Amino acid sequence: MNKDIDIKDFSYFLPEDRIARFPLDERDRSKLLVFKNGQISHTQFDRIAEHLPPHSLLVFNNTKVIRARLMFFKESGARIEIFCLEPYAPADYERAFAQTGSCQWKCMVGNLKKWKSGALHTRFTDNGKEYVISASRQPSVSGNEEIIEFQWNHNKLSFGQILELLGRIPIPPYLNRESCETDNTRYQTVYSKIEGSVAAPTAGLHFTNPLIEELKRQHGMETEEITLHVGAGTFLPVKHENAAMHVMHAEHFDITRTALRNICRKQERIIAVGTTSVRTLESLSVIGYRIMRNGSADTDREIGQWEAYDIPDDISGRQLLEALENYMERHNLQHLPCSTRIMIVPGYRFRIIRGMITNFHQPQSTLLLLISALIGDTWRAVYDYALSHDFRFLSYGDSSLLLPACFTSDK
Repeated sequence: MNKDIDIKDFSYFLPEDRIARFPLDERDRSKLLVFKNGQISHTQFDRIAEHLPPHSLLVFNNTKVIRARLMFFKESGARIEIFCLEPYAPADYERAFAQTGSCQWKCMVGNLKKWKSGALHTRFTDNGKEYVISASRQPSVSGNEEIIEFQWNHNKLSFGQILELLGRIPIPPYLNRESCETDNTRYQTVYSKIEGSVAAPTAGLHFTNPLIEELKRQHGMETEEITLHVGAGTFLPVKHENAAMHVMHAEHFDITRTALRNICRKQERIIAVGTTSVRTLESLSVIGYRIMRNGSADTDREIGQWEAYDIPDDISGRQLLEALENYMERHNLQHLPCSTRIMIVPGYRFRIIRGMITNFHQPQSTLLLLISALIGDTWRAVYDYALSHDFRFLSYGDSSLLLPACFTSDK
């Protein structure tokens, strides 16, 4: 791969009025840009079946956005916003949400300079009972992250319940507005299940349950689900002129053995729904290569930013997936959790996916680099088309179906 990537080559002018501040009234009535056979066209999202390759396997990210923003006020009246990023103690998501009495999270803290010391407290009521939750700063982790210990006065109330009662949905900062009631449902996919994300896998926001059923029953499409918990790092801009110097954030993912078996069998037909699904699926190839090389998945070690680029060209995606599937069967593993920092940039060889559904991303972002890796310099024509045809951009914006010419080739 090219380790000299000028981020300025991935710029385009995005007018403020093209950023979708709110969702459309109906999810599947958004516009859909189609890049297929080297041609660009557009239609309405609910007609996507007409453009998907026959018998495609759509892979969804079933993560659920948590109400991660908690508001506290000092006696002076200063507002302190605590943004829960990921659990610290216990570090497991399921255990952290079930925790009663206390827990610790990695957080970003807004207005931190006003919080010099001491605990913050807030009171709330539920079913006529009053509760108090406190937040205390612990020794820092690194950078902008703080370890916050939460404590509350009722051992039957879980931290997950507290977030549901007190928390706010963390809509993207570029929307430049406070979250509202609509966001509680519309900033979730209809198939969201596993709590843990602080940002939605927005490519999936266009799907409705009836549309998914139509794709399966009337058009012979199949679906599968994986889980990647989207972190706040997804919004981090690339600050280095050389994008290869950007440090990718780690995100936790999980795949079941049943899902892996289906993905392995249908690998030639995989359409990833969103960049998060792409990152998860392509990360599986790294674990497969670890097994082929060393006999171990080594999932306690996160997938490195450039580790996927070490896989030899003569190893196919199917071989990598089969190695992983056989490993899970030998060790009787029903699911495989891991973390990934994979960074997909021009020059990357996609081994698992054949195409993707995705929204339109910010200039000079790692997500735009991923798009360029998939369809090459054609990304410019795609984005020019979207801008000239009144497409709405970013999280609540319109969608695209990107099918590179190599879709049917053997990998």
